Amino acid sequence: MDDSTHDAQRRRLLVNVGMMGMGGVLAGLSGASDAASGSSSDATDPLIAQEYWADKNGVRLWVYRKSSQRAGTVRRPVLFLVHGSSYSGKTMFDLSVPGRTDYSFMEHFARLGFDVWTMDHEGYGHSDRTASNSDIASGVDDLKVAMAIVSRETGQSRAAYFGQSSGALRAGQFANRYPEHVSKLMLDALVWTGKDAPTLIQRKKMLPALQASNVRKIDRAFYTSVFTRDDPKAAEPMLGEVVADAELRYGDTVPTGTYLDMVTKLPLVDPEKIRCPVLITRAEHDGIATDEDILGFFERLPTADKQLVKIGGLAHTAPLGINRHRFWHALHAFLTMPETRAAGA
Repeated sequence: MDDSTHDAQRRRLLVNVGMMGMGGVLAGLSGASDAASGSSSDATDPLIAQEYWADKNGVRLWVYRKSSQRAGTVRRPVLFLVHGSSYSGKTMFDLSVPGRTDYSFMEHFARLGFDVWTMDHEGYGHSDRTASNSDIASGVDDLKVAMAIVSRETGQSRAAYFGQSSGALRAGQFANRYPEHVSKLMLDALVWTGKDAPTLIQRKKMLPALQASNVRKIDRAFYTSVFTRDDPKAAEPMLGEVVADAELRYGDTVPTGTYLDMVTKLPLVDPEKIRCPVLITRAEHDGIATDEDILGFFERLPTADKQLVKIGGLAHTAPLGINRHRFWHALHAFLTMPETRAAGA
């Protein structure tokens, strides 16, 4: 097969995959009139926030939960959100934006009927800051001890996991190592091999600094750049300042481990070992990976229940984008898709 024929087949696959993903969205919505537990989104539904502490060999890790106050009367599906390299859990998934409503991923899905959890990985947010660089493998260990708390509090040993950016690598590797705890897997801003990824090409220039220290400096200019580097129109202009206000209260450094892993150790997730249903979401503008890289990962997933959805109007940090509701729509449809039925059932 010559290169032109191969490229043509890849382009056809990308189109077909996009159609499959949107078909899954429509099927999920038509087959699940309410959320997985039978409730619908309601902005007046009172929510409860709870904090917990997990212990990882003496390292204290902050675990956070949001759910409806009605949660005590019904068993709700567990959704666990995994943050990326430069944000703590609450900033990424439960952000309060002055003068705006509905920026909180956790509140949105709690009102849709989910029991929503997240955590701060070692070296981030409320969790202990240690000498560790908090790499991907360390993050998987964090998720394991957090899952013990989820199981204790909910009585459920499995959860649907969502990971964003390096959080997608943490969640994917967790599914590789502990498949018994993952019912569904959602990966956003994923990178697989990193080949030809514009963001990682630039990040490799930081390699000497990443190898020299277990932390890297963050400031307001950095958080502004996160929202402007791929497409400045994909997020509200003030959002970098809001995120900086939220994150800099924890300090002016974050661990280097995930950045270092992403420029020296990829691939970190084996798609062929993921057996649960998988959704991959990809923003229209995201230099963390190429379409070809993500297609290669998608092709190797062994499950028949897999979707790849590319969403316009979004950039790398999709959960905080102007069009985040389009993104949440795709996730909700995937989460509420009816189970496969055998013939005659």
